[in-house]
Amino acid sequence: MGYLDEVNDEIKKYYKILSPEIPEFLHGYIDTKAMRRIGKISCWCGTDWTNVFENKYPYSNLEHSIAVALIVWNFTKDKKQTLAGLFHDIATPAFKHCIDFMNGDYKKQESTEEQTREIIENSEEIMALLKRDNVKVEEVMDYHIYPIADNDTPKLSSDRLEYTFTNGIYFDKPVWDLNTIKEIYEGIEILTNEDNIQELGFKNIEIAEKFIEGASKLWPKWISNEDKTTMQFIADIVREMNQNGLLEIKDLYKYSEKEIVQKIKNCGIPRIQEGFDKFQKATKVYGSDKTVPNKYCVSIEAKRRYIIPLVKQKDKARRITEVSKEAKDIVENYLNHKTEKYSYFDFNF
Repeated sequence: MGYLDEVNDEIKKYYKILSPEIPEFLHGYIDTKAMRRIGKISCWCGTDWTNVFENKYPYSNLEHSIAVALIVWNFTKDKKQTLAGLFHDIATPAFKHCIDFMNGDYKKQESTEEQTREIIENSEEIMALLKRDNVKVEEVMDYHIYPIADNDTPKLSSDRLEYTFTNGIYFDKPVWDLNTIKEIYEGIEILTNEDNIQELGFKNIEIAEKFIEGASKLWPKWISNEDKTTMQFIADIVREMNQNGLLEIKDLYKYSEKEIVQKIKNCGIPRIQEGFDKFQKATKVYGSDKTVPNKYCVSIEAKRRYIIPLVKQKDKARRITEVSKEAKDIVENYLNHKTEKYSYFDFNF
């Protein structure tokens, strides 16, 4: 049984929206050991492990990567671009962007991407498949070279579209359902942006506004005190486990998140065990304009994720903020949105 047979029915329906067909060549890559590894890593960056969040259910990095590949395939029918989309998170460690936080990379959250080529080249399965398909590693190791797969914020790319869709279904409190996603997705096509580069965009203002309305409910969550504090706590726990010789960095690429959590809970160091237990039981994160003593208190300026998509016009594609006051106000309100300087759990660590 392949991985695609194991995903739940809702995700299968979601995949069907993204691409009516799953190209046959993708199956072998999806079922390689290197790709199956990221099927044990959640996209929710540690938030699955605390009661602060109400995630519908886990959504793995492999499921996300497959979805990105399907979006790329749907719009390009290009094998190399599709594989680059599939591989873009192959170097992701357990707890995903929490490890970027551990590395001090709060704003770009790209510090863990460096091993992509190494992981692909060290996979005999993937290299054999690439040879079969007459594809070079250089053509699939960096999805940044394909603007339909990835581009800079606030442009719309397959990766940015995918995590916006699924965060809106599964992460914490939902903002849309599959029917809404289908409606929005069918309103997307490839346009040419102001830099004369291809980019995903919307066929009309109405559907672009509908997308912005839903997506903008997610943007504040990704810089919220809850999200930042949770990710930093996981980062600090992993760092302490590492400093105490209980977890090596390579273990983040060897074990599932569930297995690492068990190591944390059974590590034998009361400070770590008790801290993680309090973290799991926590239901609230607090904000403050000044540091709070004797609490787990942090101050982080996290990456701002948002989208200002193109929309098709008679003369040329324009940014939605140029043609919709509603969208412009939504984006400006988000960019002016601030959280307290400090955030904290109601326990010390």
